[in-house]
Amino acid sequence: MTACPTGIAHTYMAAEKLAQAAEALGHDMKVETQGSIGAENVLSDNDVKDADGIIIAADKDVDRARFVGKRVIVVGVAEGIHHPEQLIERVRSAPVYGADAGAGSGGAAGTDTASAGAADGGKERSVAYKALMNGVSYMIPFVVVGGLLIAVSLALGGHPQADGGLVIPDGSFWKHVNDIGTIGFTLMVPILSGYIAYAIGDRPALVPGMIGGWIANTGALYDSKSGAGFIGAIVTGFLAGYLVQWIKKVRVPKFVQPIMPIIVIPIVATTALGLFFIYVIGQPISWVFEHLTSWLGGLTGSSAALLGVILGLMIAFDMGGPVNKTAFLFGAGLVSKNPEIMGMCAAAIPVPPLGQGLATLLRRRLYNDQERETGLAALFMGCFGITEGAIPFAAARPARIIPSNMAGGAVAGAIAGLAGVTDSVPHGGPIVAVLGAVGGVAMFFVAVVAGTVVTALCTVTLMSMAERGRSGGAGAPAAEPAPAGAAAAAPRGATATTASVAGTEAGADTRTDTDAEVGPEAEAETPVLSGYLTPATIKVQLDATEKEAAIREMAELAAAGTGRVADVDELVRVALAREAQGTTGLGEEIAIPHAKTDAVTAPVVGFARSAEGIDWASMDGTLAKLVFMISVPEAAAGDEHLRILALLSRKLMDADFRARLQAAPDSDAIMAVLAEIQ
Repeated sequence: MTACPTGIAHTYMAAEKLAQAAEALGHDMKVETQGSIGAENVLSDNDVKDADGIIIAADKDVDRARFVGKRVIVVGVAEGIHHPEQLIERVRSAPVYGADAGAGSGGAAGTDTASAGAADGGKERSVAYKALMNGVSYMIPFVVVGGLLIAVSLALGGHPQADGGLVIPDGSFWKHVNDIGTIGFTLMVPILSGYIAYAIGDRPALVPGMIGGWIANTGALYDSKSGAGFIGAIVTGFLAGYLVQWIKKVRVPKFVQPIMPIIVIPIVATTALGLFFIYVIGQPISWVFEHLTSWLGGLTGSSAALLGVILGLMIAFDMGGPVNKTAFLFGAGLVSKNPEIMGMCAAAIPVPPLGQGLATLLRRRLYNDQERETGLAALFMGCFGITEGAIPFAAARPARIIPSNMAGGAVAGAIAGLAGVTDSVPHGGPIVAVLGAVGGVAMFFVAVVAGTVVTALCTVTLMSMAERGRSGGAGAPAAEPAPAGAAAAAPRGATATTASVAGTEAGADTRTDTDAEVGPEAEAETPVLSGYLTPATIKVQLDATEKEAAIREMAELAAAGTGRVADVDELVRVALAREAQGTTGLGEEIAIPHAKTDAVTAPVVGFARSAEGIDWASMDGTLAKLVFMISVPEAAAGDEHLRILALLSRKLMDADFRARLQAAPDSDAIMAVLAEIQ
């Protein structure tokens, strides 16, 4: 099984390397690849039954339920490329998956096997990281849909009140739309918790994870005026996952084993987790809520700037959690007596979503496509005072996003406090100022803008520092979240490599009428890579010595040779953004940068060589000497460029092919070698 969260080529390279190694060692191997173009060479139940062992070379979670009773090892996808022979030898003595689980539940329960594989040299991402990303990827649609429905219903169906508030009449069409959005927002917390648990403990952990998340978000169950929010959901998700994993290790009689994953484990785990949260975790949350409220009450006569800083920090900390709700309810309770306090809260409330949305615009290359789309939704939600719009970013990168949000919230709260901004309704964000509920409107917007800018700048600074730290180290490609997208579909395995790939390049392309407009000599050439690569897009020797310069040089080559590039700078930016998610340096002196962008009007493939090699942060540490660049339009449909990338990746695993490509004296000779790719 091979799987890579942000790449495509690694999937097919690992599959090809493992197949070649198996043939050389005299073994029969069937390889299933699960790329962005879907599952290919799918393994049947008989394939699994007849297999001697299963090799999973993956950097993301895959469903292992079908492999119960088989010898399984789990490593990173890089191991499948660089040490295929060792993996084949190791799988013959690997632990039997599911044998210690007490039930044939499958999935992530086989962490012992996975850990064993990683310990022997696999560069697999940690279970905790992948579990968190899994939860975030499933949560994002609920945040976006719920938040936008609430915002739209307020904008189109809200009736301004005399005090500046906004009310949607009961029973109206827009009230129903608002209720639907509220349901989406309510579900996002249990979804986050449930799919974190699922990634750790597989299907038996899904129910306890979701119910645990609901309990965490329902403060009334443990005598708190506020639930624990998304932070509580992360806690319950991990608790549920590891609790289920532990229960699976309990030895039970054989007649009980069939009902363990569908009855016993979910019931025991759900009950234990729910009661544990209510009686053990919930009480401290309630205590914190009460004492924070009392503490804030004692600060009402102190410095307005200090109180604004504190309220801003609290509003931005957990975005709907107990700390946020304490500050909000404190301000709302004094809205008639001391509207300045609500004014501080109102200025801080929109800062996290606005700041995170602005960050995705300032440094787009740091984010994948789904995160950039979420950023636009966050900007819209921020305008309507929906702080939860920033939760997907905070859940994915809490160490960088939460401090950035708090810094901006503190700045906004302090400015509003110093300026004496007032808010006469218990809500925040620009919408309340537009509707006339805010006193000192100009300074209110100054506070919001200042806080937003501070949050955005802190975010991109911390993320850039983290990116430089990753690129400075050796090893496998780093892609911070990758959250993007749903969990991998269940692979079906034999002595197998199944690759699942989800990421920013998941779009694909079909040929268009403009594909023929390559150049005057195009028709005379033998089509190479479906005609997307021509002599005009080949450079025998790159001038560039660094990755960014090489990508720009190849983008300019494509523009000059085909006329299909409408915006060279944008093409370079998108290609570099893809690099930020994980290097396209595949090892074996190969790099395949790729970009999906409307900066190109039709698919283009370029090829260039570097005699000295370029540092592409390849997983095996080699310098890239053979560089292919694939560029496709954003709106193109189909799977053509993914098919080409798969063919290219497989063929480049042939050492003789690479040697002939290196030795070809000119572009015509290079075209002749590349024509072998079928």
